[in-house]
Amino acid sequence: MLLRQLEYLVALARERHFARAADACHVSQPSLSAGIRKLERELGVPIVRRGNRFAGLTPEGERVLLWAHRILAERDGLRQDLSAMRTGLSGVLRVGAIPTALTAASLLTAPFCDRHPHARVTLESLSSREIARRLAEFELDAAMTYVDDEELDGVRAVPLYEERYVLLTPNDGELADRASVRWSEVAALPLCLLSPRMRNRRILDGFFAAAGATVVPAIETDTVSALYAHVATHRWSSVIAHAWLHMFGVPEGMRVVRLADPAVFPQIGLVVADHRPESLLAEALLETAREADVRGDLERLLHGYLARP
Repeated sequence: MLLRQLEYLVALARERHFARAADACHVSQPSLSAGIRKLERELGVPIVRRGNRFAGLTPEGERVLLWAHRILAERDGLRQDLSAMRTGLSGVLRVGAIPTALTAASLLTAPFCDRHPHARVTLESLSSREIARRLAEFELDAAMTYVDDEELDGVRAVPLYEERYVLLTPNDGELADRASVRWSEVAALPLCLLSPRMRNRRILDGFFAAAGATVVPAIETDTVSALYAHVATHRWSSVIAHAWLHMFGVPEGMRVVRLADPAVFPQIGLVVADHRPESLLAEALLETAREADVRGDLERLLHGYLARP
C-alpha cells in the first residue's frame, strides 16, 4: 500500500469528483482511478461506489478513509518532527475559525509566525459543525470556536476570551447618547444581524428572549463584513461581538454602547483534536495561545471605544 494511494482516496472523498480529485493530486484521472483500484485489490474490499460518476464510498471505504486520514496525519507529523530537529518548526498549520472569531485570529497567528518563521498558516472560515468534523478527520490542526459546542468531542481546549456584546448604532440614533441599554430596547431598533443559522445569532436570540423581546431584523447576512457594510450606511444598528472591533473598528459616524450583561458569556477557545501523536504545529499554537493575552487585548480595545465621547 502506497501513501499516494491514500492521498488519492482522501482527495476523492473531499472533492466527490474523479477529475477534480485528480487535479488536486496533480495526476491524470486514469492514474488516480488506477491507484484507488490497486488499493482495493491490496485491501480486498470495495472502496468506491462506481457508476457514470462518483457515487460515494462503500461502508468499507468509509472505514479505510478514516485510517487514511490518520496515517497521512502521522506521516505529516513525522516530517514536522524531523524538520524541527534540523531547522526549527516548519510545515503548514491548518486552522479553522467560526466567522465571529475569525476577526481575532491574528492575535494568535501573528505571534505564532513570529516564533516560527519557517511555518505557514492556512486559515478558513468554517461553521462549528464543520470544525468538529474536520478536526476528527485530521483535516484541521486547530480551530477557534465556542468551547461549549456540544458537537466537539475528543478535543483539548485553551480558553481565549468571553464573547462580549455591544450596540453599534449611528451617532444620531435614539439610544446613542445612553451609557448602557437593555436588550428589550435594542429589539425595537431597525437592525442588521447575522442569519439565524449562525451560532452567534442564536445566542443573541436567546438573550433577547430572556429580556422578553423578539427581534425581527431588517437585514440578515451570513458574514460580518456584509453586516458592517450595511450598518456603515447609518440606516441600521447592530449587536456586535467585541472581537469584531479588532478587525473592523467603529465606522465613521457611529458609536458603541454598552449592553446589559447576559447571565453567561459564551466562551471562545482554541481547540485541537486529542490525537496521538500530537501535531507539533498544533502544540506550538497551543503554547502561543497560553502565553497570549487575547482576553486582555480585546477588553482594552472595547473599553477604549466605550470611553470615546
